[in-house]
Amino acid sequence: MANSQKPASGGSDGRAKRTPLQAALYWGAVLSVWGLIFVAAFFAVFAVDLPDTSKLYEVERQPSISYLDRSGALLAVRGSQYAPPANLDELPDYVPKAFIAIEDRWFYWHFGFNPWGIIRSQIYNMTADGGPLRGGSTITQQLARNLFLTPDQTYRRKAQELILAVWLELKFSKKEIMELYLNRVYFGGGAYGIEAASQRYFNKPASQLTIGESALLAGLMKGPSRYSPVSATDRAARRATIVLDEMVRIGAITPEQRTEAFNNPVRVNPTLANQRAQYFVDWVDDQVRALVGEPTDDLVVETTLDLPIQTAAEQAIRRGVAAGADQGVGQGALVALDGEGRVRAYVGGADYQDSQFDRATMAQRQAGSAFKPFVYLTAMEQGRTPNERAVDEPFRIGDWEPRNYTGDYRGEMTLQQALAQSTNTVAARLASEVGTGNVAATAKRLGITGRIQLDPSMALGAVEVTPLQMAQAYAPFANGGFKATGYGIERIRTADGRVLYDHNVDKPERQAVIGSPALQYMNQMMRQVVASGTGTAARVPNYDLAGKTGTTNDYRDAWFVGYTGGFVTAVWVGKDDNTTMRRVAGGGVPARIWRDFMTAALPRLNAQPIPGGTVEAPPATPAVDPIGDLLDGVGGMIGPETAPSPAPTPEAEPIPF
Repeated sequence: MANSQKPASGGSDGRAKRTPLQAALYWGAVLSVWGLIFVAAFFAVFAVDLPDTSKLYEVERQPSISYLDRSGALLAVRGSQYAPPANLDELPDYVPKAFIAIEDRWFYWHFGFNPWGIIRSQIYNMTADGGPLRGGSTITQQLARNLFLTPDQTYRRKAQELILAVWLELKFSKKEIMELYLNRVYFGGGAYGIEAASQRYFNKPASQLTIGESALLAGLMKGPSRYSPVSATDRAARRATIVLDEMVRIGAITPEQRTEAFNNPVRVNPTLANQRAQYFVDWVDDQVRALVGEPTDDLVVETTLDLPIQTAAEQAIRRGVAAGADQGVGQGALVALDGEGRVRAYVGGADYQDSQFDRATMAQRQAGSAFKPFVYLTAMEQGRTPNERAVDEPFRIGDWEPRNYTGDYRGEMTLQQALAQSTNTVAARLASEVGTGNVAATAKRLGITGRIQLDPSMALGAVEVTPLQMAQAYAPFANGGFKATGYGIERIRTADGRVLYDHNVDKPERQAVIGSPALQYMNQMMRQVVASGTGTAARVPNYDLAGKTGTTNDYRDAWFVGYTGGFVTAVWVGKDDNTTMRRVAGGGVPARIWRDFMTAALPRLNAQPIPGGTVEAPPATPAVDPIGDLLDGVGGMIGPETAPSPAPTPEAEPIPF
C-alpha cells in the first residue's frame, strides 16, 4: 500500500500561511505599485499640456485708466489696477490669518491640497439643490489657478490645478506661497493684490488695514462682484461677519477684538462708495482709444466733469423720476454743458446699477416742441420779429392739420406769445413759410447731428435727438451765438506725466452760428417761456433764464431744455419701451428736474446774464391759458404737440450736412 502524505498545515499547495504583518506588507507593496502606476498615468494624462511655470513672476494685464474731474477728483478707474507687492512681514498678522480662516484653515498642514475638503465639496455639489457650487480649493490651489490656469470648471483643469499646487508646495515655503497669493489674487473693481485693493477700497496702504477691513477683503474671495463693498454693502458686511467669526474660531483674534471690529464700521473710499458719473465714464471711455490708440501704459484722463454739479444732477434725476413714477415716468437723462461745450454734468439714467443703458447719447427720442426754437430762429434770420402778428386758426398742409391741446384757437397773437404758449398751428405755418429744409439746416448748424426728416410735422418736433444733441444745439443761445460741440476729455497723459492728447492744442477758432438781431430776439422769446409760458415750473428766482418745453405724441417723451449765461441743461424723461406716460408734459416733471438741478448748480457756477443784450419789449402778453400752460400746448390730431407724419406724403430724404 502506498504511503499517504498529510498536507502541510499552511494550505493545499503546501505554502505556509502569511502572518498579519506579512499580509500587510504584501498588500501595501501591491497597492504602492498600483498607486505609482496611477500617479504616472495621472501625470501622463493631465501634465502634458501644463502651462509654462517659468513666467511665474511675470504680470500681464491691461493698463489702467484713471478718470479725474475738472478739479482732479477721482471719478473712476477702469482696467486692471496693480500696486507694488506687499511684504508679508510688513502686514499685520491678522491680515493673512483672515484669509486662512475663511479660505483654508489647514493651510499650514497640507501639501497643496486637502483631500477631505475635496470630498466634502463633491458631496455637497451632488446633493445641493441649485445654488453656487463649492470648489474645495486650498489657498495653494487658488494661487495655482490665478497664476497659470483659466477659471473653467472642468475636471481636467481641476487636476492640473492640483498638480501645480503640489509643485508650488515643493518649490516655495508656506510664507512665500501666502505672500504670492495676497499679491496676485483679484479683489474686484480692477484691483489685483492686497496693496491695490487696500488703496482702492480704503485709500490706505495694506500695512494699515484694520481687522474689519481685512475681514471684508478676505470675504471678497468668495465672489468679488457679489460681495463688493461698493455695490453690495449689506452682503459684504454679512460675509465679513462670517470671516470675523472664523478668525475667532481658529484663534486668529480674540472675541474682544471681534467686538471692537463690530464697533468700528468699515468705511469705503468715498469716491467709490458714491459711484458718481458712471454713465459719463462709459461715454468718455469709448473715446480714449480713438484719441490715443490702444494704451500700453497706465493713463490718466482729465475730464470736463464737475463732480459737485454731477452729484446734484444725479440727485435731481433720481428724485424727479421717483416723483413722476405715478404718472408712468420710467427713466430720465440730463446733460449740462458750458458755453465752450465742456460737459459739466452727464446722467444717462436714474440708476446705473439697475441699467447701464446710456440715454444721454444712445437713446434717440422725439424732441417735441423743444425743436420749435429752430423754426423760430430760421424765421428771425429771414427778417421776422418777436412782435410780428400771427393767427392761431385752423391750418392744413395736405392731409395734415395741426391742432392745439384744447381743440380751440386763440386768434391773433405775436410770435413771442406763440412760442411762449407752444402754439402748434403758428409753428407749423411758420415752418411751411420759411421752408422745412431751411429749418433742418438751422438745426444742423447749431448742433443736431442726427437725421432730420422734412415732413411738415418736423416743425412740432417729429425729429429724433439725444439730450447731448439738444444741449449743444441750445448752447449758441447761451454763449453769444457760437457753436459749442459737447466734449468730455480735456487731456490724456500717462501716469508719469507724458501728455498724449490735449483738447486745446490746435483748437479751431470758435464758429459763429447765430447773428444779431436773431440771437437777441430768440433769447427774448425764450425768456418768456420761463417767465409766463409753458416753462414757469423751471423758474429759479434772481437768475436770467430762458428755455423751451417739449412733449411728444401720446406723451411718450417730455423735455425741458433751458439755459443761463454760458450754461445750458437738457432734461428728458420717458420710458425705455417708448410707451406712453400719463399726461407728462415738458412743463411738468422735466421742468421741475431742471429747476431742482439748476438751483444747486447756479450758485457754484457764478452764473452771468445771458449775453447779447435785449431788444425792445413787445406789447403786453395776454394771460396764458392755465390748462395749456400746464400741458405745454400739447397738440396734434388728438392732442399732442407733435402729430404723425401724413400717410400719403412720402418721407423726404435727410439733408446731408
